[in-house]
Amino acid sequence: MKQQLQELLTQAIQSLISDGVLESLPDTIRIDHSKDKAQGDFASNIAMVLSKQAKCAPKVLAQQIIEKLTQASEIEKIEIAGPGFINFFMSQGSNNQVLEDILVEADKFGLSEFGKGQRVLLEFVSANPTGPLHVGHGRGAAYGATVSNLLRAIGFEVDNEYYVNDAGRQMDILATSVYLRYCEVSIFPDNAYKGDYIVDIAKQITDVEKHDISAGVCKDEKDGGDKEKHIDGLIANCKQILGENYKKVYTLAIDNILSGIKEDLADFGVEYQQWFSEQSLVDSGLSEKTVNALQASNHIYEKDGALWFKTTDFGDDLDRVVVRENGLHTYFASDIAYHLEKFERGYDKIINIWGSDHHGYIARVKASISALGHDTSKLEILLVQFANLYRNGEKVAMSTRSGSFVKLEELRQEVGNDAARFFYILRKSEQHMDFDLDLAKSKTNENPVFYIQYAHARICSVLKQAQDMNEVNPDLSLLTSDSEVSLIKELNRYKGVLQSSALNYEPHVLAYYLRDLAGEFHSYYNNSEFLVEEDALRNTRLLLIRAIKQALVNGLSVLGVSAPDSM
Repeated sequence: MKQQLQELLTQAIQSLISDGVLESLPDTIRIDHSKDKAQGDFASNIAMVLSKQAKCAPKVLAQQIIEKLTQASEIEKIEIAGPGFINFFMSQGSNNQVLEDILVEADKFGLSEFGKGQRVLLEFVSANPTGPLHVGHGRGAAYGATVSNLLRAIGFEVDNEYYVNDAGRQMDILATSVYLRYCEVSIFPDNAYKGDYIVDIAKQITDVEKHDISAGVCKDEKDGGDKEKHIDGLIANCKQILGENYKKVYTLAIDNILSGIKEDLADFGVEYQQWFSEQSLVDSGLSEKTVNALQASNHIYEKDGALWFKTTDFGDDLDRVVVRENGLHTYFASDIAYHLEKFERGYDKIINIWGSDHHGYIARVKASISALGHDTSKLEILLVQFANLYRNGEKVAMSTRSGSFVKLEELRQEVGNDAARFFYILRKSEQHMDFDLDLAKSKTNENPVFYIQYAHARICSVLKQAQDMNEVNPDLSLLTSDSEVSLIKELNRYKGVLQSSALNYEPHVLAYYLRDLAGEFHSYYNNSEFLVEEDALRNTRLLLIRAIKQALVNGLSVLGVSAPDSM
């Protein structure tokens, strides 16, 4: 119906252009589902968009547009509202068509080809493989996976990618932490990784001699020294003393943690097409080549023995180091090379989902893309606030380095995948969220995922009871109650909600839609009879709830949530 209304409005505007009232068609004609049912089924702001061009008030232009609209049997009434909105009231028959569409299209209902032919690279989570995923990472995982599902639902070809930070200082701290646990040192560094998982990895080391690697190292912070210099000294000694065995410990640590991350994400319903290694940028020489290219184009200068990228030329607040005075490339240098490699793969859009603490990193990354001659508009960076976990009303403290955190795996085991996926995307990604464990586990109407799944289970129960009843053709004109008309209008909104959620990267919009649809169904269920004696009425109502069931299944599937038949 939206497409038909757009065509009718296009014809009306073209007629006004011929009359000299307007000069040209707008790039798009926006048609939205009306939120307030008293304002019809659809609304357009086209009169307000074109009023300046028409040199008249929006309400005056709205009336002229209405007078030019071709009569359509599907439109029952048209009204002008507010400053100049055109509201369309559709006939019952046109609204009812959605029921047949849903039952014919089944699991394809709502899908479109809006993004057909466009390839998207979506990178998300990309947590350092220095420990298991915790509940903070879970939000980025749920958000990224759902955004991917949404984009695929409207026709985009999406590749999910995880950038594995398997190079650099943090990996050396990890390897040294594992070796120290292997040596069973009595005093552990302040700046090392301390979780039980470090001990578990250390137990797997074989054929590596135990050495004291603390000789000549700066004192730790608890002893009045510098914790950063202390851990760096331990790393240097570990590398020198172990020699080739250092790589053995290093690889064992990363492989163990990365394997756990992959398994955890897969169990959470998060799939990746690609796992990209940071180390591969070093091994291939791409990181060095990228720095050389920037240096050749005069975007890099030397200062205090280090190489600095002139990111201030591109709007950053400070220039950034890409090669330290010791000759080692910074994480930023690897990131520049990684983004160059991304762009060279030929994607139409590149989306990074980062934690909100990376906000200050956006300008420098876009500076590097611009300096390398690529179109920065192709890169979209979405920020996700980490989730705060609450149990019994108290916030749970988390720290990966200290080992005091709740694993994503533990969260999933406690509340289930469905509740975890749904709760994580229930707020805008850039907003703080408090994850209430008690609510997520509750089987009450206050728990939104339970509320939606219970609606689906209720419908399944009714349909199961109706299996042996007479089947006659339904009569959609019998769906006249306020609840039925309202439910049908909600079903008509599904396609638009799905597309809007996808294009705006807002899974929570779809989640709230499903909650509202479930709410309207529960009200209908509590105030209606389905298995009535009159065959036509019974089967018509059963057709309606089958359509509701399908919409719930389709929407929950996009969110990565199951639709159980019973609860």
